[in-house]
Amino acid sequence: MLAKSLTAKGVTPNAISAFSVVAAAGGGLAFLAAGNGSLDWKGGWLAGAACIQLRLICNLMDGMVAIEGGKKSPTGDLWNELPDRFADTILLACAAWAVGSPWVGALAAWASVMTAYVRASGAALVGTHDFCGPFAKPQRMAALTVAALVTAAEPLWKGHGQVMKIAIMIIAAGTCVTIIRRVMRLSAKLKEARP
Repeated sequence: MLAKSLTAKGVTPNAISAFSVVAAAGGGLAFLAAGNGSLDWKGGWLAGAACIQLRLICNLMDGMVAIEGGKKSPTGDLWNELPDRFADTILLACAAWAVGSPWVGALAAWASVMTAYVRASGAALVGTHDFCGPFAKPQRMAALTVAALVTAAEPLWKGHGQVMKIAIMIIAAGTCVTIIRRVMRLSAKLKEARP
């Protein structure tokens, strides 16, 4: 229904993809504002979690509008991929920065980009995308959303960012494992394809 409404209003898939970065930026700013006290702790983390979901809805809608609405463009594949890299980086880095773990956030952000790079390389080399986990984009964003929601509730037990610190470490480690798995699976496919 939403996809049909967007199509009817003339919204392009590329515009929806671009808006996903705006949503991610809003989430990142909400995390940072909660972390530095310029926004209520609970409100900031809840707003950030909502922005993650808005970003994911954009990811879903751009494809639906492109395919079901017949609005696929020559640059659609580029716009389907590139905004995701910005959105992942913004959300992970800002969430980590907000709780005083910028280097872990930087690692998580780097790893998220690398998972996409390995997947894209695999598609170029063997013709198929490998979306294996354990921390592909949906799992990363689900973990970040849950962590943000729990972080919003931390004042109930006098916590202040510990949940998010642990979550970002898990996301960073899990995403690195995902990179290794994808590289190994791609390597195996290349060996199988060799005559």
